[in-house]
Amino acid sequence: MSNNKRIILALDVPGHDYALDIIDKLGSYIDIFKVGLELHTIAGPAIIDEIHKRGKKVFLDLKFHDIPNTVSRAGIAAARHGVFMFTVHASGGYDMMKQCMDDVVKVCLKENINRPRVIGVTVLTSISKESLRNEVGIQHSMNTHVRHLTGLSLKAGLDGVVSSAHEAARIRGQGGSGFLIVTPGIRPSWTPVDDQKRTMTPKKAVQEGADYLVMGRAILGEKDPIKTIELINQEIAAA
Repeated sequence: MSNNKRIILALDVPGHDYALDIIDKLGSYIDIFKVGLELHTIAGPAIIDEIHKRGKKVFLDLKFHDIPNTVSRAGIAAARHGVFMFTVHASGGYDMMKQCMDDVVKVCLKENINRPRVIGVTVLTSISKESLRNEVGIQHSMNTHVRHLTGLSLKAGLDGVVSSAHEAARIRGQGGSGFLIVTPGIRPSWTPVDDQKRTMTPKKAVQEGADYLVMGRAILGEKDPIKTIELINQEIAAA
């Protein structure tokens, strides 16, 4: 994968026009844009079509987590919208992930649709090992829990997982070279960590095995986002 294809720019912004303005300004430097809960709730699925009209790919990060039939239908809808990749919560369990994956494959083959990558979310980067234990109630370690959810995702046939870059090396060893690793919480050394607990620099994340680096505030919060992207790509190339 070329270095300039690794960055996924998160459109975590409060408006349809705001998002499109970002795409129009940075589209020459970014190939994949993330549509998450905020933007999708405000702008609806029409924002996906607008991004596609601009020749860009969509990472639909709605983290589907419900009964298997509901998640399956949501996955099919995402596939019909032509998204490049979408997420489901791996904590929803094997049956949920398996049915979603199987049904999406069937529909894509039947309707001649390019199949989106289906990615399982392991543990959010905002969750620390203390909150995982004391609030979520998971008593084993962060690494053990991520490994367990990665194993469920593999068993269900998913294309990869979302995880902190801190777990990327272990996931690469578990899933192999073809298993995608999508890492949020990526922060160049000159940017603040905000509410992310488990962060890592772009260079280190790629060295640890990450395929895609999800970045939002670390780019959009800078005075010169284009220069920031160029510097990040240099850091990735150095890996």
